[in-house]
Amino acid sequence: MTGDAATGAASARLKLADLQPKTKLQGKVKKIELFGAFVDVGAEKDGLLHISQLRKERTNRVEDVVNVGQEVTVWVRNVDAKVGRIDLTLLEPFLLDWDDLKLGRVVTGTVNRMEKFGAFVEIGAERPAFIHVREMMQGRVDDPSDIVKMGQAVEAKVIAVDRQKRRIDLSMKALDDYTPEEDAPDEKPLTAMELALRQAMQGQAGPRDDRRKKKNKSTKPELEDVFERTLKHHAANKG
Repeated sequence: MTGDAATGAASARLKLADLQPKTKLQGKVKKIELFGAFVDVGAEKDGLLHISQLRKERTNRVEDVVNVGQEVTVWVRNVDAKVGRIDLTLLEPFLLDWDDLKLGRVVTGTVNRMEKFGAFVEIGAERPAFIHVREMMQGRVDDPSDIVKMGQAVEAKVIAVDRQKRRIDLSMKALDDYTPEEDAPDEKPLTAMELALRQAMQGQAGPRDDRRKKKNKSTKPELEDVFERTLKHHAANKG
């Protein structure tokens, strides 16, 4: 290879700064060590395939899984461009990590198990998510098979996540939930004077007898008028 060709090949290599976790790469095993293997994935630096990332089962010898010169499909686990390190894995990463499963997130998955009390849905996470029968639709549902079938693609919202118990709860009916308070415009906070006047209007001390109730009722329009005039006066002075 000429000098120009070598320079061109080097410049064509992947920049570490451009690599992201979960990126799928093709590579060739270049070197075997007790702790893992180094793989050329076409980047500025060879990636490290740690022995713990060769397979799900425990591995005692790296050579039991890979050998020098072998072509492998790997995924990026982590990249540290400052120190020039790429960590790789032979285990295909999950589409959704636990940190990705935020409450309220809408996910799409496939029903892969049915139970009397609900259905399990594969969403690309470490564990299938669960939709309880009461979360399938508004109203009573006696049998989840009336709503979903095996292999059916469904869309649902994450309503609970317990990483310790490896549990993900979804809701289909939550997609249709509407909370008016979420769309209501923010009210301007009351000043101390406005709050005091409003409390006076509401009679927070409470009536002591029927006579006082009648009195409060008769004076309510007057209080409202005082309240409005005071607010206007307060706003004018403030301006």
